[in-house]
Parts: sequence; structure tokens; C-alpha cells
Amino acid sequence: MAAFTVTVGLVSVAAGLLGALTGLGGGVVIVPVLTVALGVNIRYAMGAALVSVIATSSGAAASYVREGFSNIRIGIFLEVATTVGALIGAFLTGLISADIIAVMFGLVLLASSYLSSHTLADPVGPAPVDPIAQCLQLGGSYPTATGVESYAARRVGAGFGLMLMAGAVSGLLGIGSGAIKVLAMDRVMHLPFKVSTTTSNFMIGVTAAASAGVYLHRGYIDPSLTMPVMLGILVGATAGARILVAAHVTVLRRVFTGVIAVLGLEMLYKGTTHGF
Repeated sequence: MAAFTVTVGLVSVAAGLLGALTGLGGGVVIVPVLTVALGVNIRYAMGAALVSVIATSSGAAASYVREGFSNIRIGIFLEVATTVGALIGAFLTGLISADIIAVMFGLVLLASSYLSSHTLADPVGPAPVDPIAQCLQLGGSYPTATGVESYAARRVGAGFGLMLMAGAVSGLLGIGSGAIKVLAMDRVMHLPFKVSTTTSNFMIGVTAAASAGVYLHRGYIDPSLTMPVMLGILVGATAGARILVAAHVTVLRRVFTGVIAVLGLEMLYKGTTHGF
């Protein structure tokens, strides 16, 4: 038992590091590892992941806000959609089999990996004014190697709709749904990648908290599993927050794409072969 706890803790440190660097939140990494590599029941793995996601958000978000990367206005606005979606997803998880959840998990990760690997051309000319962004003052600035750089949010309505879906995925799969959040902000709302990942980390704790209560009520949160996962991911997330400040965006994209592609294939295989 002690060896298992130590193993879970070390794996969680790595998951927290990757989660902080990519905006995934750690939960999307730890659930496949716990279920595929360590044989943990997927529902208990998802319960532990939800609690750990809250720890990840607490560990990384404070650093990102202090450094000036996270956009708090955008994060709070989009959390309205993700929280509603998370409650819906958490309710549905008790009605769907573990194998189907695993297949859905894998498909979401593979789709996110595909979209992330296809670079979009930078918009030409001045950015069109989004009336919602203008009304809510959702623009901002962030530090770069060449100085502070300003940006404007676009297609806020479409981003809000995707966040509703991200929340549902979070509640249904027991993750922070950082992959969808990052893609929505990066590809749809055209926010800088570092702003997207850091704002995602700022948001995922609230999204996870909305559905964690439902998992706790159903008995899917085991303290003996959740504690090493939470502590490990918190340590990894804190370290990742420091590394991200100096990390190159291209490297972050490749890490983001590669990690979720591998995990997506693993979950899809386990789900289709009734591995759960």
C-alpha cells in the first residue's frame, strides 16, 4: 500500500507539471495514468482528479496572475458557462458506463490534439471589434521577451458556447477540461497561447469544484487515493508555473499536442476493449 501511494504521488507530480505548462490542469493526465497503468477504477480516478484539479488551479493560478499572464475578466466571464456545463456533466456520469466514458475521453483528447497541431494563420489587418468584448472590457496585455504586448478578444459568443461544452466534459469525465478551454481561447477567441493556458489554469478550479460535490455525494472520492494525487499535482503545478514564464510557445504547443494524443489513444484502446 505504501509503495502504491508513493508511486501515485510521483506520477501526480509529473501530471501537475504537464498540467501547469499546457493549461490542461493535471486531471487529464492523471486519470489515464491511474486507470491504464495502475488499475484504479475510472470513477474513483475521476473523483481524485477533480479534487487535484482544484489544487492545481490554486498552485499555478496565483503565480500566473502575479506575473500578469492570466486575464481574470475573461476567466470569470467564461466560468459562468463552464460551471453550468460541469453540473450537467456530473449528473450524467452516473447514467453512463465506464467504457463509454473512456471512449468519449479518448475522442475528446484526440480531437484536441489534432486541432492543436494545425497552426492557424495570424489574422491580417486590425482586429474586428467584438461588441461583447468591448462592453465587458475583455482585452488585456501580457509580458513578453520584447516587452508588454496588448491583445483583444474575438468571437466571444462562440468561445462562451464552447466553454459550456468544456464544463459538461469536465463534469462527465472528471477533468478540468483544460484542453477544450485552451483551444477555445487560443483558436476561437484568438488570445495569445500563454494567456490561454494561464487563464485556463485560473478557471479549472472553479469548474472542478462545481462537479466535485456530485462525485463526493456518490462516493467516488476516496481520501487514500485523493490525498497523494492532490499533493503531488500541487507540487508539480507550482514548479510548472515557474517554468512556463520562460518557456517557448512552440515547445509548449508540441508538448500539449503530444501528451494528449498519447493519452487519448490509451483511453480509446481501453474503452473499446472493455478494459474498465
